[in-house]
Amino acid sequence: MTLFLDICLGIGLALAVGLRPFLPALLVGALASGDVGIDFDHTDVAFVEDPLFLLALVLGVVALVTAERRLGPERVERSPYGGVLAVSALILGALLFGGALADDGYALVPGLAGGVACAALALAAARSLFQRTRARLDPDAARALPLYGEAAALVLAGLAVLAPPVSLPALAFLAWLLLGQRRRGERKYAGLRILR
Repeated sequence: MTLFLDICLGIGLALAVGLRPFLPALLVGALASGDVGIDFDHTDVAFVEDPLFLLALVLGVVALVTAERRLGPERVERSPYGGVLAVSALILGALLFGGALADDGYALVPGLAGGVACAALALAAARSLFQRTRARLDPDAARALPLYGEAAALVLAGLAVLAPPVSLPALAFLAWLLLGQRRRGERKYAGLRILR
């Protein structure tokens, strides 16, 4: 049962940082440093709760917010900074999932792979959803979308720590969302081929 809960915890944490990388990782690191629901001490990822790592995450949050205010969320996604965010999400997803398993003495490596997969799923689903939603909103409303992403990511990370099985419906929802978006895109292009 402990392994199941650790897997659920890892899934939720990796999905949360896939949605928005820095703030959920900061929350998890802060909880881990206080041994609240999770603890990375005596694992290979103990540095995640180190004050210097937490400070780096705070700087990441500040840099992301500043870039999105100056350039706008869409331009940030398309710039090299968007690539840095994606890589950060994958790395943090791997570390948090691996740490969730290592916390109870399980092997770290399967968690690293699972964390990358879950973070990639959340990243793809969120980017696609935000791009479609942003296109329908006026510019002022579109600038608020990152706040909703941060809130969703924080809630998911917190719930994953408090009630790990909550991560499974979140995983199913994001997979359904991504598959639905791909199907809509395929139908759109199929319709365009018919018009030729």
